Amino acid sequence: MVRLKPLKEQVIVVTGASSGIGLATAQMAAEKGARVVMAARSGDDLERFASEIEAAGGQALAVPTDVSDAAAVEALARAAIARFGGIDTWVNDAGVSIFGKIEETGEDEARRLFDVDFWGMVHGCRAALPTLKEHGGALINVGSMAGDVATPLMGYYSAAKHAVRGFTDALRIELEHDGAPVSVTLIKPGPIATPIMDNQRNLTGEEMAMPPPLYPAEDVARVILHAAEHPTRDRYVGGSAVLGAMGAAHFPRLADRMSAAGMEAMTTDEPAHGHPDNLFAPSEATAKRGDTRGRHVRPSLSANAANHPVASGLALLALGVGLGGLMARGRP
Repeated sequence: MVRLKPLKEQVIVVTGASSGIGLATAQMAAEKGARVVMAARSGDDLERFASEIEAAGGQALAVPTDVSDAAAVEALARAAIARFGGIDTWVNDAGVSIFGKIEETGEDEARRLFDVDFWGMVHGCRAALPTLKEHGGALINVGSMAGDVATPLMGYYSAAKHAVRGFTDALRIELEHDGAPVSVTLIKPGPIATPIMDNQRNLTGEEMAMPPPLYPAEDVARVILHAAEHPTRDRYVGGSAVLGAMGAAHFPRLADRMSAAGMEAMTTDEPAHGHPDNLFAPSEATAKRGDTRGRHVRPSLSANAANHPVASGLALLALGVGLGGLMARGRP
């Protein structure tokens, strides 16, 4: 049986911890009393954020890490154990993105994305599992609604997140068969107002317009930390993620047409700023929130409900009924 400790008794490793969801998760975990190990390529920023946590009375260790390097991720696990004596939760959050058509994306760019988004997650799982299987704990992979719903102009990112989903589900089944005391969770956020647009490689020549509604990184962090304490199979973050996944599953052809029709809305008339991306080099945009291009950011009701099972069930039922009604009215 899987038994997870209260956060205040945990050692939590978070990759991608220098910005966005990873940073929000590390800071929130430290506020709740967890000892936090923060990993990312942005060494200076990582050290600064870890120092801020410690100055506020928390405990944090910064370990500069490129998750595409399996040896570096193994070293990250050893550093966590050496400093804090073990690992209770491992969060695979590190990721990069490419914005552009599949045919216009170079193979080297696509392979690099998979090295980080998919293989980085695999390396994290492999590094964490020996300790988690011995002492029990939680393994949490941050996927995306793009792992359920193909996303145009982000095709390789979507493909990598599909791979993350398949790997996570297969690993969960194998561990359950072996009776391992490890909870395996897949988190599937919708559009989150992180610096992803500031950091991604843009091949379109135009600035990206993230479709609303946008949700704060803190909403994802709350769902992650709930899963660190309560065994959870998977969770969406954001009502749009839930609706998008339901639509793609039950009305795939209609979902394809709607996505194709919406491709023009994903770009603006504003020329791309040409700022450095983080595909091959560390990010320069290290913050929880990125440039939302003036779009409103609002809390996710479904994410907050996810931490309360009864409320979550009612929310999903309401969304399903609403989507079914809309689709029924759209039929001839």
